[in-house]
Amino acid sequence: MSDKHVDPERAQFDAFKALPRDTKIHMLNLVRFKDEATYPDDHPLAGRGLSGAEAYANYGMDSGPVFQRVGGSIVWRGSMEAMLIGPDSEKWDAMFVAEYPNSGAFMEMVTDPVYRQAVVHRQAAVETSRLIRTAPGLLPSRSGTVFG
Repeated sequence: MSDKHVDPERAQFDAFKALPRDTKIHMLNLVRFKDEATYPDDHPLAGRGLSGAEAYANYGMDSGPVFQRVGGSIVWRGSMEAMLIGPDSEKWDAMFVAEYPNSGAFMEMVTDPVYRQAVVHRQAAVETSRLIRTAPGLLPSRSGTVFG
């Protein structure tokens, strides 16, 4: 089994689409960059020696207007300092939560032609990642108290 998770598998994407589409969603993004970006040979940035972080910045610049147009916003961003619980091998270079007004907005973004062109930067940049759909808000514990 590979730890190279860059794009969703068909079954994962189908499961996402089967969830309710009319509620606000949060997408937890955990991203590890390649040391050097790997663009397709026919891409203008191929062989330029860009780092994964630089390629990911290009992805953000090119996809940002589409993200904003569909109503997306970053509601949390942080940087990893230490793994307290979990595999020591999991190191993340970028960590953030993106909010969308509904899953339809996310679907609109990922199918937009401008976004589809921008995603080549993400594919060049990312060693592995996690993209987790979450329902915003706090959940009550069994004792009735709220935890985050």
